[in-house]
Amino acid sequence: MSRLGTPVPASQVVPSIGSKETVSLLPSLLGLTPGTEVLLPALAYPTYDVGARLAGCVPVATDDPTSHDPANVSMVWVNSPSNPTGEVLSAERLRGIVGWAREHDVLVASDECYLELGWDVEPVSVLHPSVSGGSTDGVLAVHSLSKRSNLAGYRAGFVAGDAAAVAALVEARKHIGLLVPGPVQAAMVAALGDDTHVATQKAVYAARRTLLLDAVRSAGFTVSHSDAGLYLWCTRGEGCWDTVAALASVGVLVAPGEFYGTAGAQHVRFALTATDERVAAAAERLAAL
Repeated sequence: MSRLGTPVPASQVVPSIGSKETVSLLPSLLGLTPGTEVLLPALAYPTYDVGARLAGCVPVATDDPTSHDPANVSMVWVNSPSNPTGEVLSAERLRGIVGWAREHDVLVASDECYLELGWDVEPVSVLHPSVSGGSTDGVLAVHSLSKRSNLAGYRAGFVAGDAAAVAALVEARKHIGLLVPGPVQAAMVAALGDDTHVATQKAVYAARRTLLLDAVRSAGFTVSHSDAGLYLWCTRGEGCWDTVAALASVGVLVAPGEFYGTAGAQHVRFALTATDERVAAAAERLAAL
């Protein structure tokens, strides 16, 4: 996959049934020691927390993994571009996290499902040489075709990177039946080999984003981050549930920021995943706030 920025041998890639099952099961499939810490973003998709708990590990939300005592840390999750905020971590910042993790023998797992949906900045994979130094040691990249290729129903994803970690995943998955059907794998190969449809899909999201971005700003919202991905991370400087109620009163549904961590208490997440017609209707309704 060209967006990774480096060739990865087939032996270091494992197909997955979408990326959500990878996020929820990775600590368990890798056999992380119960009681150890799994570091995850302070604002994050809840499944990182769930996956750590399923493995008996302790989820720890943080904006800076390198500030933690590594003695009891078994894995670090990074998510760039972020769900829900759309924040993109620079190569320099990712390189710092990877360097710290390697120094302390801690695995870095990078959720990169929105990697090809950069708007104001260009996201970079944890496997890119500018981050990894050209080595896959100690790093895993988690990918999905749900966003880039609009293949959510196919449940098609993959994990690539550290040879030992991928081998452990392959061994565990084959014994518990987590095998991706052959036709789905064939569809993945075709989709990953074609960039044209990705550009077409991105253009659809870009048009929705432009329309909705103008509407939320005109309605008095401040947009935070949102440099990539399929969401706008917005605030009116009030509790997120107050914002949710205000938007619901004009027929607009958003996700409350508290779903993603206490740091999101004054934000809501707008999605670009509705149809063009529904996004346009939401933009019109926002004018009634």
